[in-house]
Amino acid sequence: MSKSFLSTIYLVAILLICGKAFGQTQEFKSEFLSRINQTRARGCNCGDKYFPPAPPLTWNDKLFDAATGHAKDMAKRNYFSHTSKDGRSMEDRIVFAGYKFKGYKSFAIGENIAQGQQSIAEVMDGWFKSEGHCQNLMNPDFKEVGVAEYKSYWVQDFGGRTSFSADQQKLIKSGKYKLIQN
Repeated sequence: MSKSFLSTIYLVAILLICGKAFGQTQEFKSEFLSRINQTRARGCNCGDKYFPPAPPLTWNDKLFDAATGHAKDMAKRNYFSHTSKDGRSMEDRIVFAGYKFKGYKSFAIGENIAQGQQSIAEVMDGWFKSEGHCQNLMNPDFKEVGVAEYKSYWVQDFGGRTSFSADQQKLIKSGKYKLIQN
């Protein structure tokens, strides 16, 4: 066999392994979205509270980047928390990854984490059985999601942004509508 053929096989193998390890495959994204959106379409109980059907989530690469960074950080530094060892919050990581709130009428974010599960089915079952995690999954304010797994650390970051209407945008541009940021 030629060296270039072996190099190509080696490169493809590395890409497949890395892609799967970091959750970058289309199958990974599709399975997560399918599992989440099937339940959102039906509605479900989160603990004692019923959540009615909610609109489907879409995949967001910036949320995926934030989730990937946190999963890798927890694995490399051997901890399990929504707060990074360097003090960064979920909001810090999500905004740093490029998921911005400036210019939107509303902004909502959330995060689920897990450790040790061996499959998407296992981690999703656990999150839907946990009241707080389930509430994130069913929150109608969330419109987008990014999920990553690294060395059995799972991070699911949610986001929801609502744009200003065309009329509101005109009022903002004309100075007749003032934005107040907290």
